[in-house]
Amino acid sequence: MATVGTQTCYRHPNRETNVSCSSCGRPICPDCMTPTPVGMRCPECSKQRTEVRTMASTRTEPTLTIVLIAINVLVYLAETLGGTGLQGSGTVFQRGALYGPLVADGEWYRLITGGFLHSGILHIGFNMYLLWLLGSMMEPAIGRLRFGALYFTSLLGGSLGVMLLDPDRVTVGASGAVFGLIAAGFLVERAQGIGLFQSSLGMLLVLNLVITFIIPGISIGGHIGGMIVGGICGYLMLVWAPRQASKQAGNIALGVTIGLGVASAIAAIWAANYAVTNGAVI
Repeated sequence: MATVGTQTCYRHPNRETNVSCSSCGRPICPDCMTPTPVGMRCPECSKQRTEVRTMASTRTEPTLTIVLIAINVLVYLAETLGGTGLQGSGTVFQRGALYGPLVADGEWYRLITGGFLHSGILHIGFNMYLLWLLGSMMEPAIGRLRFGALYFTSLLGGSLGVMLLDPDRVTVGASGAVFGLIAAGFLVERAQGIGLFQSSLGMLLVLNLVITFIIPGISIGGHIGGMIVGGICGYLMLVWAPRQASKQAGNIALGVTIGLGVASAIAAIWAANYAVTNGAVI
């Protein structure tokens, strides 16, 4: 039995909660929460014909997700036509791949372009499948602007991880950004009370972490950097801001995300210069 003055979920009277539906005000437990841009909503309110967008279902097209996939595919085709592979023999690959000494030499754009290059058909195929899966859930829920900020900040977080752990290694792939999206989605499920082994995204995150550490040639820094930065930003935009049920909270989350992306880029440039100056790379 709940103590006097404590709210209980209107659908599960035996569960105490401090969260109320931002639309009708009814108290809701984690299993009944649906994150929206204007706060957590109960199952009934989330089904109303309003502009509410959820992680689970929406009719809004994930336009930016489609554009990102198209850019990645077009860049990969350009790589293939230019002649490339794991060693990066093609012009497109060589001019865009992430590499510490060249970043330190002023080619900062590589912090972004490296995330749109791939080393093979399986590499891009797996990343684009995950991008579509995650983007089609998240972009309609938070909008193109916030999803784009989350994606690129995660990408820059991955680039920072590479510059910290492997500045002397040529690195490519959208995995850092994708890891950030996985971490963000997992945190949303955790906020809804879904356990690690009940969460499809949680299991996906664990599986990818295992692959990261046991298969040679995979960028540990890129994956972990993207996961950490993306997780922080995803929590702010998909969990914290909706719970505040205010436009100001959403703007704060977006501002922090953009700021963290800029900070990641600056830190990555510093790390590249530090590595070259101290002889960590040749």
